[in-house]
Amino acid sequence: MTAQAQRKFIRGCLIVATIALLGGLGYTYGLTRTDMKTFDADKTPEAALEGERSSRASRAPRYLELERSGELKQREEAIWAKMESCDLCPRECRVNRLAGETGICGVADNFKVASFGPHPGEERPLVGTQGSGTIFFSNCNLLCAFCQNWEINHRGDGQQINHERLAQIMLTLQRSGCHNINLVTPTHLMPHIMRALRIAIAGGLNLPLVYNSGGYDSYELLKLLDGVVDIYLPDFKYMDAELAARFSEGAPDVPYHTKIAIKEMHRQVGTLKLYRGVAYRGLLIRHLVLPENAAATDEFVRWVASELGTETHVNIMGQYRPAFRANEFPPLNRRVTQAELNQAMRWAREAGLHNFH
Repeated sequence: MTAQAQRKFIRGCLIVATIALLGGLGYTYGLTRTDMKTFDADKTPEAALEGERSSRASRAPRYLELERSGELKQREEAIWAKMESCDLCPRECRVNRLAGETGICGVADNFKVASFGPHPGEERPLVGTQGSGTIFFSNCNLLCAFCQNWEINHRGDGQQINHERLAQIMLTLQRSGCHNINLVTPTHLMPHIMRALRIAIAGGLNLPLVYNSGGYDSYELLKLLDGVVDIYLPDFKYMDAELAARFSEGAPDVPYHTKIAIKEMHRQVGTLKLYRGVAYRGLLIRHLVLPENAAATDEFVRWVASELGTETHVNIMGQYRPAFRANEFPPLNRRVTQAELNQAMRWAREAGLHNFH
């Protein structure tokens, strides 16, 4: 063995010994054998560990610093104040939900959870090896006629819970090994989510927060979520106002507000960032291909490329099936064909998008 090789071997042994010693002293770095392989053998053990600490710090959920500074509490209070004359979403129903009034979403001052658990069926960067920790909230502010989860979003199926229970759910998902906390349909319930989040942080929550919405989000609410959300996962449903009004409970402004919302999301978190194949920050847009190009997929991919950049991560989804009242709205009364899905993928490539599937 050469002298250089011996030095590298000894340094590698010192790294392992140092990590073992620190672990015995009660420090938890969560390093695996894969982590060991990423260390540069030419670095000292101290430099290697410092590099790992620095890397972990850069990936830490940003809400932790907001909580330490007291800013998260202020954001929660500001979001709660919106409930008094509700403008949490672009519907701006202006009802006093704190007094028990309800608007389009049908929710007053309480909330329900339909289900929760490690989800293996989300996008691969969210699922990783242990699943995305999804929490499906009941009710919705979009109420699409073809809703795939209409029992939850329209009918409001689910169990009413309190903030402490929601915080426990978040911590349970973390203990189960999930890579993130994935809030599904959160827009109309952000005051409750913020309160539960702060309780969960006190209990040790430190996973990235995923804001998984229908894309019909208020710019003013999103500004209050800057630094709270790590990963934005919005839908971009339509490019046409007339179809939006027809398919989503009289909301012709869906395309307008979705564009503004997604650009703000992108400003906050940027392009999706991965660590060992798992997302920890950034934007990933979902787009459901509809029959006869009703969602104007060709226009959508061009908009993404020109406004956000060709590196933007997009999930072009081909699983549309007629559900709920879809049969009343041709051409939504049939599934998407393979030819239509193939065409959607061609449009994405022609627009110059690189990170789509």
